[in-house]
Amino acid sequence: MTDHASASTKLTIDNSGGVESWISQLEKCKLLSIYDLSSLCSSAKQVLIQEPTLKHVSSPVTVCGDIHGQQPDLKELFQIAGNIPDTNFLFMGDYVDRGFYSIETVCWLLALKIRYPCRVTILRGNHECRNVTQVYGFYDECLNKYTSMGSKVWSLLTDVFDYLPLLAVIDNDIICMHGGLSPSLPHLNSLNTIDRFQETPHEGPMADIMWSDPEEITGWGLSGRGCGYLWGRDITSNFVHSNQLKFVCRAHQLVMDGYTWCHDKQVLTVFSAPNYCYRCGNQAAFMNVHSTDELQLLQFDAVSRPNASEDNTRRPDYFL
Repeated sequence: MTDHASASTKLTIDNSGGVESWISQLEKCKLLSIYDLSSLCSSAKQVLIQEPTLKHVSSPVTVCGDIHGQQPDLKELFQIAGNIPDTNFLFMGDYVDRGFYSIETVCWLLALKIRYPCRVTILRGNHECRNVTQVYGFYDECLNKYTSMGSKVWSLLTDVFDYLPLLAVIDNDIICMHGGLSPSLPHLNSLNTIDRFQETPHEGPMADIMWSDPEEITGWGLSGRGCGYLWGRDITSNFVHSNQLKFVCRAHQLVMDGYTWCHDKQVLTVFSAPNYCYRCGNQAAFMNVHSTDELQLLQFDAVSRPNASEDNTRRPDYFL
């Protein structure tokens, strides 16, 4: 982390307890004490372990894509879309890495999940795992902000990631996940073969759900990400038809307008981190699902652009 980012957080740790206090602190982009963070992680596991790998969600709900540690922009998203618990939210993964405030972002969402478990759905993204966060910023942020306790903070939070559901279906019509489809998962009833309570494997349906991307091809293709697959519109059509769905909603890819449709409007990508990496200049978006026949896609711009002098260019840009 840069001196700018660390100086803005290191002196704001508060030792008060209770989920309402946690939410209040994190909304202000303040760190929790080690004690409170440990309590938050323990409480989050107790809530998340009760949820299925495929969670059923009812409309109305607001669906969001990647956040990537951009806590001020997440706060702006809430101001536009409506605050919890007045608005239901479904987040499709990638809360950490790249941005300056990954700890505050993921802790805020977990605190909201604990306080309002029926109002918030938090899915797992490809960055919610140990090996990726050691490369793309989260581990370094934990060390920078919590110094000698940084490794413990990283371990506590990455342990929680193992409990996150992988998919959600809205009104039995819209399937939501972070990445996409898998050749090992042609039918949703195959999900019972997945043990989600583990580090994300390098291959198999769990990895594909978090790493795959749609492409204008036929059939399946190799992904340049080194994990997951590319899949074509014929795969989408068969999957949507066989599972009696209307379309697939996913995140995972930077899109300059914040959202984009493909595969004959059967796949929607939503990206909710504006000006990604503080240099991409993209808009962000979220989707309001009033009902599965009434959708509203809303765009918004970045509200905070911290000093972007951190050397992000040293990290591979595999998902830019």
